[in-house]
Amino acid sequence: MRSGLLSPGLLRDVAFAIAALALLLVLPMAFPAPALRDFLIYFFAYGLLAMSLNLLVGLTGLVSFGHAAYFATGAYAFGLLMQTGRVSIPLAMLAAVGGTALVALVIGAICVRLKEIYFSFITLAFQMFIHSVIVTWVSLTGGDQGLRGGIPRPPILGLDLNDARVLYGACAAVFVLCILAMRQVSQSPFGYTLRMIRDNPARANFLGVDVTAMKLGIFVFAAAMASVGGLILALFVSGAYPEFAFWTTSGEAIFMIMLGGTTIFLGPLVGTLLLQTLNHFVTIYTEHHGLVLGTVILVIVLGLRRGLADVVYDWLQGRRTTRPNTPAGPTPEGAEPAPLPDGALKSRIV
Repeated sequence: MRSGLLSPGLLRDVAFAIAALALLLVLPMAFPAPALRDFLIYFFAYGLLAMSLNLLVGLTGLVSFGHAAYFATGAYAFGLLMQTGRVSIPLAMLAAVGGTALVALVIGAICVRLKEIYFSFITLAFQMFIHSVIVTWVSLTGGDQGLRGGIPRPPILGLDLNDARVLYGACAAVFVLCILAMRQVSQSPFGYTLRMIRDNPARANFLGVDVTAMKLGIFVFAAAMASVGGLILALFVSGAYPEFAFWTTSGEAIFMIMLGGTTIFLGPLVGTLLLQTLNHFVTIYTEHHGLVLGTVILVIVLGLRRGLADVVYDWLQGRRTTRPNTPAGPTPEGAEPAPLPDGALKSRIV
């Protein structure tokens, strides 16, 4: 009997993850400009924020306006632990992610019982509460100035994270591991149950699914993944700032999902890359960065009406279905069409 741990899907995903990590590690060698490394680390951080938010938006149908709260919680928890000087980086990461998950468990227990717009706005309210705590608790968080004194980077297994190349490699490895973890959750029975809840919560409840518990589970997991993005950014910039928890950060994550798409698993990463690229070049060449950025987003969202990754995927699927096939032989008159195999009708999130 084949073990689920060694399923072909898992092996394929692991192979893709290894290939992706190898590509990410080779890129700075082929293009050694420091600006590229910096850009990619920002991409890792905000990519995890967008991907984790899509576990709620695309997978479960929960539109959260306050997801950046967990991005900031992870960053501040990690920074404060590292500033004590008594905790290693891996232990601080685990503690920050665990602490963020506990915060999300408390907040989520309230939020997931609400529906649609009420859920969205209560998540925004909790985010603004966390932002206010960060700004006003000056003795702990540094207030408007962010964490003072920087975040130390002690060696890990003899690797000096003060070396920009080593830091980049560590961030890339953490990023790929988190994407792989989210992929496994998305493709697990838990993930398909969430799709059923998204499509028809009443039917899921009728079939015996504990809808509230399922929503709470993915809410906490998504928050934990967002916190990893926050601590990556905190480690890179050697600090944590109130802007991490501001509503505009959640808004950017939603824009990334809209630009990339919600139905393709890696769609939010496409949106993250597009938005980060626009932010980078627009701020270089014009002072009217908000006007240009808003215009581009409107053109893409209103023109395509879907994410860019969704459009490309549908185009490729269309080419595949319209490709002429060699007929196997004449179909007898009055013959019934062959039934679809089990599993042919799958969710669009691939």
